[in-house]
Amino acid sequence: MKKIRIVFMGTPQFSVPVLEGLLEEYQVVGVVTQPDKLVGRKQVKTPSPIKELALKHQVTVLQPEHIKIDYQNIVDLKPDLIVTCAYGQIIPKVLLDAPKYGCINVHASLLPKLRGGAPIHKAIIDGYSKTGVTIMYMVEKMDAGDILRQKETIIQDDDTLATLTDRLSQMGKNLLLETLPDLLQGTIKPVPQKESEVTYAYNIKREEEHLDFSKTTRELYNQIRGLNPAPGAYALLDGKIIKLFAARISDSFYTTKEVGEISRIYKDGFGVATKDGELIVTEIQLEGKKRLLVKDYWNGTKPGTWLGKRLK
Repeated sequence: MKKIRIVFMGTPQFSVPVLEGLLEEYQVVGVVTQPDKLVGRKQVKTPSPIKELALKHQVTVLQPEHIKIDYQNIVDLKPDLIVTCAYGQIIPKVLLDAPKYGCINVHASLLPKLRGGAPIHKAIIDGYSKTGVTIMYMVEKMDAGDILRQKETIIQDDDTLATLTDRLSQMGKNLLLETLPDLLQGTIKPVPQKESEVTYAYNIKREEEHLDFSKTTRELYNQIRGLNPAPGAYALLDGKIIKLFAARISDSFYTTKEVGEISRIYKDGFGVATKDGELIVTEIQLEGKKRLLVKDYWNGTKPGTWLGKRLK
């Protein structure tokens, strides 16, 4: 174990492999994560995945409600380095300046592309052909610090939010462990980001979850993949919300049906007319029900039903 005092800041499952890597190789003196949340219908108070891992390894856990004003306990840990990964709050300057080796972040995009809180969702939804992970210095401006290292991966046509998140999470762990020795030895040269190439990936809003079938088949396919498994893309079927978790693009690019109309029934799903063809939906979830493959559920529904509002 290398003798450097590291404080790790993260919250979701994506951050877990990164913290695991640090615990294996370095001295983690504290973990900062978001406060426990009320989850589910019964509103059970639930710790973050990072808190659970930290407690398992008997590491001090801090959970400030507002880190901009409640940071002194972190400073008191006297970190030589702060590592963040999907923490969920803006880090104040006093913390950025406190450690000897600064504050670095593991970000799930090829910065300056996709700055913000939903880079994996947006990489798929916006049709990027590749993405990756970036190790960067933290600054007060969101995801704008100098780049230390990057590694890219191709976005496969069948990638979902889940599969790409898992892959980038492991890449982030490996790239961080490759980067730290050079950072600590002072042999790495930070590279400023090119502001002219910046794009943003802000947190997903409710309206971005809605499927508009006047879009192209590819756009809809990407949207469904980029929101699977959560929060899930949705449309209205007979006035009720239906979530769509999986689909495929039809080989037939022509249909006489109107946009949003169920065009035909297949063995594994149902087709919906789009701007330029047909999207075949293969996995759904109706309100109050479990996720199901369409072939296990879809009985008796005939073409002619509409998803969403009928366009005039």
